[in-house]
Amino acid sequence: MAAKENVSLLFKLYCLTVMTLVASTYIVALRYTRTVGTDLYFSTTAVCIAEVIKLILSLSILAKETGSLGRLMSSLKEHTLGSPKEMLKLSVPSLVYAVQNNMAFLALSNLDAAIYQVTYQLKIPCTALCMVFMLQRSLTRLQWFSVFMLCGGVTLVQWNPAQAVKVQIEQNPLLGFGAVAIAVLCSGFAGVYFEKVLKSSDTSLWVRNIQMYLSGIVVTLAGVVLSDGPQVLEKGFFYGYSPSVWFVVFLASVGGLYTSVVVKYTDNIMKGFSAAAAIVLSTIASVMLFGLQITPNFTVGSLLVCLSIYLYGLPRQDTTKIQPEASSQNLKEKLLVV
Repeated sequence: MAAKENVSLLFKLYCLTVMTLVASTYIVALRYTRTVGTDLYFSTTAVCIAEVIKLILSLSILAKETGSLGRLMSSLKEHTLGSPKEMLKLSVPSLVYAVQNNMAFLALSNLDAAIYQVTYQLKIPCTALCMVFMLQRSLTRLQWFSVFMLCGGVTLVQWNPAQAVKVQIEQNPLLGFGAVAIAVLCSGFAGVYFEKVLKSSDTSLWVRNIQMYLSGIVVTLAGVVLSDGPQVLEKGFFYGYSPSVWFVVFLASVGGLYTSVVVKYTDNIMKGFSAAAAIVLSTIASVMLFGLQITPNFTVGSLLVCLSIYLYGLPRQDTTKIQPEASSQNLKEKLLVV
């Protein structure tokens, strides 16, 4: 994954495809680890370990990019210890992503993977609003129509949700939907904020990732202490970890890296193209693994969500670059452009 500005369409499609496969597998695997078995691991430690792995992978790629250990150390010194303002800037998405990731664990402890995937697509209208106000982007009437279609599809999914029969723990759907709502808000803001940081300078993607993951490790460690500190001290940091849990952590790490590449070379809207396929794959896996019973409302709602994602993502303008700052007078025009 070379860190150059001009990349081929094939490379973008490759990244989107891998991100789709990783995302759908991650959701199903995470759901499995949170509902099957008795020794439930601490989700806060899993989030923290994923940040550590992402940091190690980013350091490895930056080392290859710089070409020598000396240049690597010089780059790290310049952009970490020598750039406290930049580190502080990247601590914002680190904190928000940490909350989002923990909410995903909570949601998938209480909702089926397929229901979570569909409901989580509410991040698209949230992302759209963030892009309008933070990146000065504009949306067409068709895109706004697709946003309302998306909301309708998610409403249908929740109106009479599909039922799973192979879950071994007590669930609280209301808590699950609340966790999804928080994750949606975090995803929209953090994704657009990180895109703005990436595209507002020529700093290497991997340097930005390292800045964010260093902050992320601090933030997630604080989360471990504040949320599960006494239990972690009693049972151990890796309590309840199994091969399947490590697989989830690995998927979270790889998925995070590919997501940053997609945001760098396309934008947050392009990520929506992979969401429909992830919904389908997660639904099929949920039927096979968890005995998910598909209802008519769920089917229609899922189709509406997939269609809305397709309509929303139809190309209209070059969105790979940050637009010039708009004045307060024409900002309203950005909300609706024919």
